[in-house]
Amino acid sequence: MRLVIARCSVDYVGRLTAHLPMAPRLILHKADGSVSIHADDRAFKPLNWMNPPCTVRETTDDDGTVWTVTHGKSGEKLILRIEEVWHDSSHELGPDPGLRKDGVEAHLQELLAEHITTLGEGYTLIRREYPTAIGPVDILCRDGDGATVAVELKRRGDIDGVEQLTRYLDLLNRDPALKPVRGVFAAQEIKPQARVLATDRGISCVTLDYDALRGIEPDIPRLF
Repeated sequence: MRLVIARCSVDYVGRLTAHLPMAPRLILHKADGSVSIHADDRAFKPLNWMNPPCTVRETTDDDGTVWTVTHGKSGEKLILRIEEVWHDSSHELGPDPGLRKDGVEAHLQELLAEHITTLGEGYTLIRREYPTAIGPVDILCRDGDGATVAVELKRRGDIDGVEQLTRYLDLLNRDPALKPVRGVFAAQEIKPQARVLATDRGISCVTLDYDALRGIEPDIPRLF
């Protein structure tokens, strides 16, 4: 991974255009080829980025250094004009073991994949832990109409989980073989704020009954 702290401006040229004026920023160039630009706020979300596959070409002119990041499929470009560099270092991080979910969350994923029709009639599983450039999607499946659905699983669903699923959906919907992809946020308990945010973004919410998925009958007697 290469870390560069510099004064730079950023232009995104493609289906949409965006401009970030000259300012101090952190540039991350990862081993997978991706480039992202970060400010010193906004938590983990980058100001702009280019996902792999992409190439980076560095040139110099009278005004400084120019990075031209070109996406290998769409041809869209991210153009960074670097006026002054304060830090530039590279680090070999090696293979990452990935996120280890706690026992209940991992078991929820396994059970829901096994009983995918819990989400609706006609649902079929594509695969668990579907890989993307920013991490694995818990479950990728198709609904009864054959449309692609990305499922993010949590024990307790909060706003961070909705944000995570939003990033996955943004990436998956760039893949012509998958789009359109809609999202399902599934948890044993979903906080009201997370439900409001998910609904606003067109993401469905599903509350999961862990015991029911395990085939355990409730202790409370039922009439039928």
